[in-house]
Amino acid sequence: MPDASTQDFLEVQDIREGILILKNQGLRGVLMVSSLNFALKSDDEQTAIIYAFQNFLNSLDFSCQIIIQSRNINITPYLDELKDLEERQTSELLKEQTASYREFIKQLVQGDTIMTKNFYTVVPYTLMEALGVRGMTKKFGLSKLFGKKDKQPANTMTDADFQRCKTQLWQRMEFLAMGLRRCGLEAIPLTTAELIELFWAIHHPEQAEIGYYPEILPELIK
Repeated sequence: MPDASTQDFLEVQDIREGILILKNQGLRGVLMVSSLNFALKSDDEQTAIIYAFQNFLNSLDFSCQIIIQSRNINITPYLDELKDLEERQTSELLKEQTASYREFIKQLVQGDTIMTKNFYTVVPYTLMEALGVRGMTKKFGLSKLFGKKDKQPANTMTDADFQRCKTQLWQRMEFLAMGLRRCGLEAIPLTTAELIELFWAIHHPEQAEIGYYPEILPELIK
């Protein structure tokens, strides 16, 4: 059996114009969502947020996926920057204050793992939703519609199909962002470069935790 690459196990076929194209020709948009400190809100504010989120969920007529990503933070580069800043200080008072702050941060995290959390919402759309059952049957035939294997190549989504699906997907993402905004949250769609970095970080967590990301060539960003 030939060696398999990571791409062989991913469901993602391509990333285009900030949209994930899956191998089954499904599309996915990803929104990065902000957070709020619910515990610091008053009882009335908490109740309002809960009802707003409940209304938001009830307003959806499509499925979506909420993903929480936890990652260790390596603050060594930050401590190194503080060390460099300390050495560049011309004032003895500022130099002492910088050194004191650097030591405080070092002692604060000593023995503990500092974590960061990122929140994402994944919004789906399929070609079948755009074309309907009759359109899918006409375009691909019954064998493709019901998932049977045939000799037709997998990459069958045309540019026109993609643009039609992308328009509908963006409308869903905008609707979802407005609903989250009523809950006090901001949602921003990820670009092609940001999606590439996200998937790279998922499969290379150790490098990502120290702040390393590969250079993305401009020709790879569509």
